Amino acid sequence: MSWTLAQIAQHVNGQVVGDPEYRIRAVGTLTQAGPEQLSFLANNKYRKFLATTRAGAVIVTAGAETDANTNLIVVEDAYVAYARAATLMYPLPKAEAGIHPSAWLHPDARVADNVSIAAQVTVEQGAVIAEGVSIGPGSVVEANVSVGRDSVIKANVTLCREVQIGERVVIHPGVVIGADGFGIANDQGRWIKVPQIGRVVIGDDVEIGANTTIDRGAIDDTVIGQGVKLDNQIQIGHNVTIGEHTVIAGCVGIAGSAHIGSYCAIGGGTGIAGHIEIVDGVQLTGMSMVTKSITEAGVYSSGIPIEPARQWHKNVIRYRQMDKLFERVTLLEKRLKD
Repeated sequence: MSWTLAQIAQHVNGQVVGDPEYRIRAVGTLTQAGPEQLSFLANNKYRKFLATTRAGAVIVTAGAETDANTNLIVVEDAYVAYARAATLMYPLPKAEAGIHPSAWLHPDARVADNVSIAAQVTVEQGAVIAEGVSIGPGSVVEANVSVGRDSVIKANVTLCREVQIGERVVIHPGVVIGADGFGIANDQGRWIKVPQIGRVVIGDDVEIGANTTIDRGAIDDTVIGQGVKLDNQIQIGHNVTIGEHTVIAGCVGIAGSAHIGSYCAIGGGTGIAGHIEIVDGVQLTGMSMVTKSITEAGVYSSGIPIEPARQWHKNVIRYRQMDKLFERVTLLEKRLKD
C-alpha cells in the first residue's frame, strides 16, 4: 500500500513542500531511506544528512527547508508527526475474534462475544473480559480480574486476583500485575509475611512494557493513572501511585508507597525510595537515585556521568577525603575570624 504526501500531510497536520502527489510506501532513516520511503528530522545533529538523503520525503520542523534536496512535510513537531505517520502506515494487526480450543474459561467468567483468546489461556472464576479484548497465548487471568474494552494482553502475561485493567491498555509479554508486594515483619528475628490485600488498578490508555512487574497493594490499592507509559523491566512496589500521563523508562525501581505525580518523565535505571512524594511535572535523568520527596517541578539528576577510569579513581579518592577537607576549611575559617 502507498500514500501520497498530501494524504500523509493531512494526517499529521503538516504542509507539503514539493510534489503533493508523490507516493510513499514505507519509512526509513535519513541515511538509509530510499526514494519510496519517508524519513524525519527531529534532532539537529542529523541535519547535515538532509542534503544527501535519498528519502522520497522528510518530515521537518519549520526552518529546515533550505537544507533539503527532496520533498518535505513541514510540521510543528517532527517526532510527533513521524509517530502519527508511522501509525498510519503500520497499523497494529487486529487479532481475529474467537477462543482457541486449548484455552480454559471458568463457567462463571463473563467473556464478551467478540474477544480473541489464544492458545493455553486461563480465565478464572469471576473474571470479566470486555468487548474487543485480545489475550495472547499462555496468559493467566485470575479470579475477579476485569479487563476493559479493546485492551491487548500479549503472550505469557499474568493478571493476579482482583486486578482492574482499563480500556485500550496494552500489556506486553511477560508482565506480572498484582503479585504480592514485599510485605514482611520481623518477629523476634524471624521474618513473617504480611498479607497483601489491596488490588492493582490500571487506568485507560496505559502501556506496560515487557517483563515489568506491578505489585498489589498491601492494604490500599496500587494505582497507575490514565495514559501512563511504562518501559520494559520496571519494578513498581505495593501501594505506589503514578499520576496521569507519566512516562517511565526501563529498569526503574519504585519502592512501596511512593507517590509520583502526573506528566513526570523518569529516566532509565532510576531508583525511587518508598514513602516519598514526587510532584507533577518532574523529570529525572537516567540513573538518578531519589531518597526524599521532590516538591517542585523541574529537572533533577544524581547519576555520575562516565569518565576515564584513571580520573574516576582520583575522584573517588577525593570524595573520601571530603570530610577531612571540610574540617580543615572550617578550622581555617575559624582562625581567620579570630
